[in-house]
Amino acid sequence: MARIRPLRPTLATICAIGALLLAAPSFAQSLADLQKACGADVKTLCAGVQPGGGRIKQCLMEKSEQISPACKSAMAAAAQARQK
Repeated sequence: MARIRPLRPTLATICAIGALLLAAPSFAQSLADLQKACGADVKTLCAGVQPGGGRIKQCLMEKSEQISPACKSAMAAAAQARQK
């Protein structure tokens, strides 16, 4: 009968989790800013788009010439926060 050994977290795993936890507050804030800044644009430009699977983001990107400056700025900030 095989004996099951408990998993031991590696240093890389611990560092990755730590980085996610540190980045989460800024990313969460960026998402909140994004929802606030782009809400009206989503309602007017992407009204018929089913949420999920990145469809709203894709819609906004396709209509980037029509979205508000505040939404463009929030999208850039969210993308930057996601990369950190």
